[in-house]
Amino acid sequence: MHTLPSHTIHAVVATALAEDIGTGDLSTLGVIPASAQAQAQFVFREAGVVCGLPLVQAVFAAVDGALVVQPLVAEGTPAAAGQAVATVAGPAQGLLMGERVALNLFQRLSGIATLAAQYVAAVADTGVHILDTRKTTPGLRALEKYAVRVGGASNHRFGLYDGVMLKDNHLAILAAQGIGLSNAIQRARAAVGPMVRIEVEVENVAAAAEAAAAGADVILLDNMHPDQLRAAVAAIAGRARSEASGGITLATIRAVAASGVDYISVGALTHSARALDIGLDTE
Repeated sequence: MHTLPSHTIHAVVATALAEDIGTGDLSTLGVIPASAQAQAQFVFREAGVVCGLPLVQAVFAAVDGALVVQPLVAEGTPAAAGQAVATVAGPAQGLLMGERVALNLFQRLSGIATLAAQYVAAVADTGVHILDTRKTTPGLRALEKYAVRVGGASNHRFGLYDGVMLKDNHLAILAAQGIGLSNAIQRARAAVGPMVRIEVEVENVAAAAEAAAAGADVILLDNMHPDQLRAAVAAIAGRARSEASGGITLATIRAVAASGVDYISVGALTHSARALDIGLDTE
């Protein structure tokens, strides 16, 4: 079961509502009677994976505690075009004031979950794990990585604090100081100890072999075509996990998976996912 911490939900919702409502909804408060009641359905305009129902519930609860959101399907369920997935009922003013924030979050997270599910399906039966990256919307990383999990993919590190990754710029700066790849890995291991995973980005087969020999836990094979990936996996020879990354699309991912890598990381899961078309239809 994929979950989001309640404090994360409330913090994002509070910020989003303050941004949208500000000092008050001029349109709604000016014309909608305070006594008016309304009911509406969230309807998928296109097929996709339902993701973000806890956010929808939190938005309307924050606007008006009398509003009731009733999910019609479970989080993570595939929904068809035209399918109603939740209802909201209660004071019409609150429903209208929460509508856009609820839809923005619901559409964004469902879009990410849907794209993640497509990538996972593309490598079905290969044993490869699809990972996200840190290419997320500032302030929404926890939500977007949650949506990746709901879509069936896995999370890479959450931030700079929970894993070592020596990328090209780290290695370039170290090289300018006379510190090579093997020494960089040894320095990282000495700094973080044995319990923290060390990943290293490489761009050729020789560097992959060197990183494996130096004790890297994961070797990121950056922007390599499938033949290079196969050679790099052979050079690593089981001494480390391998991860392919860089410009991988739904059209190319199956060939990448066939190279024998353990992981494929796809920044597009979060930085390029299209918001799913979801409507809120008042009954």
